[in-house]
Amino acid sequence: MIAPRVRISVYDLDRTITSLPTWTPFLLHAARAVAPWRLAALPVVGLVALSRTDRDRRKELMHRLILGPTLGTAAATRLAEDFATRLTRDHIRPGARAQIAADRAEGRRIVIATAAHAFYARAIADRLGVADLVATRAKRDAAGDITPMLDGPNCYGAAKRAMLERWLADAGIAREDAHIRFQSDHVSDAPSFAWADEPIAVNPHARLRALARARGWPIVDWGG
Repeated sequence: MIAPRVRISVYDLDRTITSLPTWTPFLLHAARAVAPWRLAALPVVGLVALSRTDRDRRKELMHRLILGPTLGTAAATRLAEDFATRLTRDHIRPGARAQIAADRAEGRRIVIATAAHAFYARAIADRLGVADLVATRAKRDAAGDITPMLDGPNCYGAAKRAMLERWLADAGIAREDAHIRFQSDHVSDAPSFAWADEPIAVNPHARLRALARARGWPIVDWGG
């Protein structure tokens, strides 16, 4: 007897589930709450964000400029909880809520895979009732405080696919035993789209819309 395939739905977070990106809004939220004087660094942060520096290093530099050299666990938790409450109240796409509910009703395992830092993305996932999270990790110091350095790759592009493959293996699920639906708004997720059984472009930007049309992938609008 052939075992039934494990049905998995993977969601990107920024601009797929949410109507706006989360990293810069989280940094601004944190600075206003704990160190408003760091907002003076915003022009430099903007230059870093627009620079050609490696994406991972950009994230580390932006973190250091706005959050400083360390962020205590208690402070990080408090900031993440408050940010997630506001974000999920005001900036979740209606279609994302509906699709997550539909997937849950079908018995699908739901995963959020995101370049957002896990220390705040976890709070967002919790509010959406999603247990499985694949996200960028921050390195912690000897005291357990969060530093600007990444602990592993930024969960973006090809690295996101590799991290999803690792998650699947860690979950004890063979790829051939899984049916994977992957949903994202951005062409940077092309490696994960190619890996999925059912790729879906959600509110795609121009380059992903063109790729989806060329590959025959469904294109959906989940609203603002």
